[in-house]
Amino acid sequence: DLMESSIAQSIHKGFEKERWESKGINAALNPAALNNAAQALNTAALNPAGLLSGKKDQVNFYVPKLPRRTAAPAAAADEMRNGCATSEDLFWKLDALQSFIRDLHWPDAEFRQHLEQRLKMMAVDMIEQCIQRTDSSFQSWLKKNVAFISTDYIIPSEMCAMVNVILDAKNQSFKLTTIDGIDLYKFHAKIDDQIDKANVAMTQGLSGKLMSVLESTLSKLARYDEGSLIGSILSFTNVSSSGKDLGQGYVNFFRNNMDQIRGKIGDDLWTLNFFEQWYSQQISMLSSWLSERLDHALHYAQVTSISHIIKKIYSDFELQGVLEDKLNSKAYQTVIQRMTAEEATCALSMPEGTDGDENCDDIRNGDEEDGGDDSGAHAARSLPKPKTGAAQAAAVTNVVAGRVGNLLGKGIGGLSSKLGSGGWF
Repeated sequence: DLMESSIAQSIHKGFEKERWESKGINAALNPAALNNAAQALNTAALNPAGLLSGKKDQVNFYVPKLPRRTAAPAAAADEMRNGCATSEDLFWKLDALQSFIRDLHWPDAEFRQHLEQRLKMMAVDMIEQCIQRTDSSFQSWLKKNVAFISTDYIIPSEMCAMVNVILDAKNQSFKLTTIDGIDLYKFHAKIDDQIDKANVAMTQGLSGKLMSVLESTLSKLARYDEGSLIGSILSFTNVSSSGKDLGQGYVNFFRNNMDQIRGKIGDDLWTLNFFEQWYSQQISMLSSWLSERLDHALHYAQVTSISHIIKKIYSDFELQGVLEDKLNSKAYQTVIQRMTAEEATCALSMPEGTDGDENCDDIRNGDEEDGGDDSGAHAARSLPKPKTGAAQAAAVTNVVAGRVGNLLGKGIGGLSSKLGSGGWF
């Protein structure tokens, strides 16, 4: 009872001042290993001939030393876990207490069984509290900066640490709630179900936060819809060149967040499953957005942006390990077919003698700044140079002038009628 009360108080106080810094993640990246790697890389760079010839000559040079920490025992290094300071302390205390009681070897079998059951039940209660506090903190972090949705957003490392806590709890719960791998008291089934629910809630919240950025990007592109007054004005004032900027901004966004997730979350399987889900949701949203515009041709700014996004999504998620059958889905094929047709239409309708050539070149050469890493099988069709005249620019000018003239005419006509002197103008 005393130990249970002590552990419960440590959980309560620990989570109140928890800073959510991942503990034990990427044990190989300790300061000593990083210094050794830096030495090896610099030696190879300064003496490539010696490296190729197999010589072991060392080159003296200056390498900034990272702050060192005390070396952990070999056994502790093998048990490096992922989680925050409070969860690490909790799991260590539960494991130490169970090991201590087990090593006592109580002669009374009935009393020994009672102690085992009591310890397993206590472990379930403590892990449940840890999950609830972590999930509550995660939901609070999700609500931060809700009004600020931008491609500059990067998942905070604190949220990644919370995901690590849940994943670590799932790994630790099996040992702490079972007896010799057998769920004798059905405690593990109960806590495992709660962990799965918290994991699903976190995954959905995280993907929803990321998807809100794509939704915001598409809402900005919707300003260029056919028949829109704003789109006509933007085209007339040559603001539509920002279509490529919107696309590249979103590409930078999902690249930064993929690096953050890959570097901060320790479970590779969870990371891969999350990337597959995130990729599928992005393709589905793009497909739905294009389906809503089946009866209208896309503006060349929309074509430029969507084409750039769809190419980079495929290639970057492929590099992250998403399999071909997940990447080349029916929704993706539908989007590619639509964008191929829209790019061809854009090439035929682009005004000549304006910045339209540059915009079409952006569609055709959208991957040059990244080294052209996309494969030809999945890249959209290259576009020819636009050949038509400035008829579209004149048409847009007439539309804008007509609408603005109507607005001014109504306002001036109403004013003159009220003053009774229509001859002013």
